[in-house]
Amino acid sequence: MTEDMQREIGALKGMVLAWKESYLRVAPPDGESEYLAHDFLEEIEMHMYPYIRRLCECAYLTSAEAGEFLGFCYQQAGELRDSLRQAVSEQH
Repeated sequence: MTEDMQREIGALKGMVLAWKESYLRVAPPDGESEYLAHDFLEEIEMHMYPYIRRLCECAYLTSAEAGEFLGFCYQQAGELRDSLRQAVSEQH
């Protein structure tokens, strides 16, 4: 992976982390927040997946590098879901 592509992937990871934090901030206090985890995952699939697929098709990323980045994205989605569930259980 080139240095430029490493910076690009770093910026994309920062974007995903910022999205995750924004979803955590808007979680309603009543605990009805499962939709937020779904929306976050949808945002990843709608915006990140096609972009990463295209980078791979254009040979800027290998399929392994693309898989590693998408694994990071899905890990963040899982962490968000777990954080939202934990917040609900702490309220009860």
